[in-house]
Amino acid sequence: MMVEEDQISFPSDAHMADGVEDYSHQIAEMIGLRNEFNFNEAGVRTVLDIECGFGTLGAHLFQRDLLTMCIANYEASGSQVQITLERGIPAMIGSFPLKQLPYPYLSFDMVHCAKCNVEWDKNDGGFLVEVDRLLRPSGYFVWTSSLNTHRALRDKENQKKWRTIRDIADSLCWEMLSQQDETIVWKKTNKLDCYTSRKSGPVLCSHDPESPYYQPLNPCIAGTRSQRWIPIEHRTTWPSQSRLNSTELDIHGVHSEDFAENTANWDSMVRNYWSLLSPLIFSDHPKRPGDEDPQPPFNMLRNVLDMNAHFGGFNAALLKAGKSVWVMNVVPTNAPNHLPLIFDRGFIGVQHDWCEAFPTYPRTYDMVHADGLLSLEKRQKHRCSTLDIFLEVDRILRPEGWVIIRDTAPLIEAARSVVTQLRWDARILDLDIASDEKLLICQKPFIRKQ
Repeated sequence: MMVEEDQISFPSDAHMADGVEDYSHQIAEMIGLRNEFNFNEAGVRTVLDIECGFGTLGAHLFQRDLLTMCIANYEASGSQVQITLERGIPAMIGSFPLKQLPYPYLSFDMVHCAKCNVEWDKNDGGFLVEVDRLLRPSGYFVWTSSLNTHRALRDKENQKKWRTIRDIADSLCWEMLSQQDETIVWKKTNKLDCYTSRKSGPVLCSHDPESPYYQPLNPCIAGTRSQRWIPIEHRTTWPSQSRLNSTELDIHGVHSEDFAENTANWDSMVRNYWSLLSPLIFSDHPKRPGDEDPQPPFNMLRNVLDMNAHFGGFNAALLKAGKSVWVMNVVPTNAPNHLPLIFDRGFIGVQHDWCEAFPTYPRTYDMVHADGLLSLEKRQKHRCSTLDIFLEVDRILRPEGWVIIRDTAPLIEAARSVVTQLRWDARILDLDIASDEKLLICQKPFIRKQ
């Protein structure tokens, strides 16, 4: 990282010798596209980047309407996840080789691994099977490694590793599209009959939960019986993808009338939120008394966390309102699991138990939103306290960050007494005369050392 006046610039990661633009252009050409501007036309919207470095690829693809989720192990210093979140790019702590990641099967259009520390030839191919679980039919696995060079393959041990990886990919019915320098692109099959014609390889799962929550790696091929088995080239492209049609909603057991009502409600709520917040913040910037007016960009809300995302309606309404944010849509483990629907809308998210620590670093989100979470937790007995949950929110939230809680009046009143213990500025607002719900708007203070 290099400090230039009041900004920090990030060089391209080591595997992008000619810069991130040339690297993404190379990947696009290897897939058969003219350039990276055509990713969306090919059905690529969501990308999982394993050990993403500075998040450079995700930052670049964000400008191309692609949403990249970075995952990496916890690091005590120089964290890839923390730096990526500081840059305003989605990221979370996740240990790829240990457990199944808390995403549904058939969720990502591309999985990218560049110089990541995953030994793909180990664990009887289990790591590549997990990639296959996460990829949609016709999705791409992009692997950049020094192992792929002619020089490295002169070594007999490296040759053995490479042959093992190639054989595993073949057994998964992946097609190797292209290799250029250190980068190889595989394409997942969209033909189910390929699995029955194989002579060997992982079996098809007889029981595969759609959204496993940190379960052990499963050595079988998942999602083949799902109605969501739809090749990426046959899916609606972004941004129309976020407005699921009745056929797509039927897959998730959601009525189009309920979905339309949910969308309309959230469009209205987001307009109300911003009209309520505007008097509290200066041009979307939490201006401190005595400070000069902030320099552009004025919008200081970038990383948003929705603690109880439902259908992802809050996310959709923010984008429709033109807010330059991204949302981590969290589906509580004790709530109806709409995470597959959220991914099918072209958004990202994760399952999480709010009585546990969220897999992120301290002070990484600008806004935390929760609709109905307190009611959800109240129905569960012998779990953690409201204070426990808000302490975790306080850890996640940046100084001067905002919290918006929407719930029933008694629970909002109780929550206000809890947040005052955290020294948050808090106010309760009525939503509608006919509604028993209220809004709790809080701001975490910026505490200067004396």
